[in-house]
Amino acid sequence: MVFTKRLRARIRSGRIRCSVRVWTRLHVKVGGRYPMDDGHIVVDSITPITIDDITQDLARESGFDSVDDLLQIAKHGKGDNVYLIRFHYLPPGAWDSSPQTARRKNRRS
Repeated sequence: MVFTKRLRARIRSGRIRCSVRVWTRLHVKVGGRYPMDDGHIVVDSITPITIDDITQDLARESGFDSVDDLLQIAKHGKGDNVYLIRFHYLPPGAWDSSPQTARRKNRRS
């Protein structure tokens, strides 16, 4: 997943933990790790939504000032499928300690 530079510091700090994407098809998967700066983004969930589901609150939660601001970045190309992607950031050298990873480790014990 690629993020605009103006969002990256807030993603690294954990203040932004979701993104709205308008794609022709999914480009990420739950549990997938995607490089960002020196660390990684780990996708926690993907929810199909509609454009009408994008509220002012969701835009702010995603790091944007308004729905229009978000859509200028999120909507490009021919895509018309809208996804709400929740994620967390792993800093360089960090191990993933997400709830999913903890459950998998506990099952192995």
